[in-house]
Amino acid sequence: MMDQHQLDIIQAHPLGAHLDAVHASLYEIAPTPADINSVGREALWNPGLSLLLSLENHAASRLLLSQTGHGHLNNDIFKLISAVASNPVHSDRIKPLLHVILNHRPDAEIWEQVYHAVAESTTPRKPISSILQTPWHLTTSSVVNSSEKRNHMDKLLSDELGVMYVDVPNFYEAFWGGIPQLETASEDIFQKCTQGIQPLFQEGWITWPEDAKQERVLAWLADIVERFLQWAEEYRPTTTRRPLAQPDIPLEGSVAKRKLDVGLVDDPKADKAGKYHWSHILVPGELKSNPNDDTASKAHLDIARYVREVFTTQPTRRFVLAFTLCGDWMRLWEFDRLGGIASEKFNINKDGQRFVSTILGFLWMDDEALGFDPTIIKSKHQQYIEIQQDTKAERLILDKVIRPAHSIVGRATVCWKAYLEKDKSKPFVIKDSWQFPERDEEGELLQQATRQGVINVARHYYHETVRIQAKDDDIWGNIRRGLDITKASNYRTGRLYRLEAIIQSDQCLSPTQ
Repeated sequence: MMDQHQLDIIQAHPLGAHLDAVHASLYEIAPTPADINSVGREALWNPGLSLLLSLENHAASRLLLSQTGHGHLNNDIFKLISAVASNPVHSDRIKPLLHVILNHRPDAEIWEQVYHAVAESTTPRKPISSILQTPWHLTTSSVVNSSEKRNHMDKLLSDELGVMYVDVPNFYEAFWGGIPQLETASEDIFQKCTQGIQPLFQEGWITWPEDAKQERVLAWLADIVERFLQWAEEYRPTTTRRPLAQPDIPLEGSVAKRKLDVGLVDDPKADKAGKYHWSHILVPGELKSNPNDDTASKAHLDIARYVREVFTTQPTRRFVLAFTLCGDWMRLWEFDRLGGIASEKFNINKDGQRFVSTILGFLWMDDEALGFDPTIIKSKHQQYIEIQQDTKAERLILDKVIRPAHSIVGRATVCWKAYLEKDKSKPFVIKDSWQFPERDEEGELLQQATRQGVINVARHYYHETVRIQAKDDDIWGNIRRGLDITKASNYRTGRLYRLEAIIQSDQCLSPTQ
C-alpha cells in the first residue's frame, strides 16, 4: 500500500493524458483487459516499452523513492526497461500494469502496479543501446522507414510524439510577433484585398474553392501569394520564397516515397516541373478538404510525417514551423525535440487579415526564426562553428554528417566529421545533441576520461552548452518562447538543453596513445 508521502507526490504530479498515446496503442491489440492474457508476449513488447519509457520520464517517478531504499523509482523502471527490451519474456511482468492502464484506473493504482512490476530483480542478458541511451520513448529512428511499413511507422511516430498540444494560447504572437513591419504591412495589404472593382476579399476570399479540393486550393494559394508579394514590395524587397505544389510527386531524400501536399521553398520559380529534395522544404503544409480532419489521427499525424523528413535531411534545424489547412480552417504548428504544439485554429475566410499576416510571416522570417541553428554558420560552400578554446578563438569546418537524426522527439544526436580551419591533418567528430540537464553532463564525463588516460575512447577536445539569444538553448524557454502549454489540453514536465560541440579527436583509436 502507498504511504501518505507517496500519495502526496502522485496527487501533485498527475498523469493526466500522459499515457493517452500508449493507451490508444494498447487498445488496438487488446480492446479489453481480458484480451491482454490472450495476446502473445511479442505483441505486448512495443506498447509495454512505450508505457515504461513514458512512466520513467514522468516527474512522479523521479520523486517517488525506490523500494530498494537507494535512489528513485525511475531508476527501477530503467532496469525493467532493460529487461523487457532484451527479452519479450519479461513482458509478463507488466501485464497487471497494462490491465490498470486499459481500465483507466486512478493514478495511485497505476503507480502501485509499477512498484509491483519492478520488485523482481532481473539482470538483462543484453541491454539494447538505442533504448538505454535515449531519454525519451521509442522513436522512429529505430526502424527502417519504408513505404511497405507505413502503418508500423505511423504507429511508432504517434507513440514517439505522444500528445501533440493544440490551441496553445499566444502561439502566433510568440513566433510572428517579432517580425518587423509585419502587422502594418498585413493590415495595409488586407485593406487592398477588400478594395477595387474586383476585390479579392468580400465576406471571404472571392476565389476560394468552396469544395476545398487539393488542386484548386493549391492553385488559389499560388495566385494569392503572388498578389501579396506584389503589394509587399513597398515594405520589403521581393522574397525568393514561394509555395511548392507537387502533391503527386515524391520528394527526393527519404527512404519512403513520401509526397508533400504543399511546402515553402527558397525558389522564385518553384513549379511542378522542378525536382526538389526534402532539404529544400522550409515550411511543410498539409491540406485536407474536410474541416473535420483536423484531428490527431489525420491532419496532425500527416504534418508530423513531413516534419520528420525535414528534420532528417536538415541537420541544422532546431525546430520546424508548419501549417495544416482543413477546409478553410488553418492551424499553425511548431515541432521540436519535445514534440509538436499548435496554435488555435482560425478560419481564413472569416479572419482574412490573420491569413495575410501568417503567409507574409512565413515569407519574411529569417532562417533563425524558421528554426535553423545560427551557431552553425554558412560561408560560400562551407559550414562551420566557432569555439573559444582558452583565450583562443577557433573555427571548425563541418566536413560532412556522419550520423543524422531520424526522429522528431528525443536527443536528436547528429555527428559531424570536422577539421580545424587550415589544418585538415587532424580529424574531429562533433556531437550535437539535446540532453536533460539533470543527467550527467556527457562532455564532462568524456573530459574526465581523457584526463585519466582512458584508452580506446575518443579524446575530448572541447564541449559547451549552446547559447542562442544569450540563453542556454532549451526548448520550453528558448524555442517555445515561454508559451504556457499547461493552458493547452495536456502538459508534460521535463526540459531539454542542447549540447553542441562535444568535440572528439579520432586519434584515440590506438590503445597505446
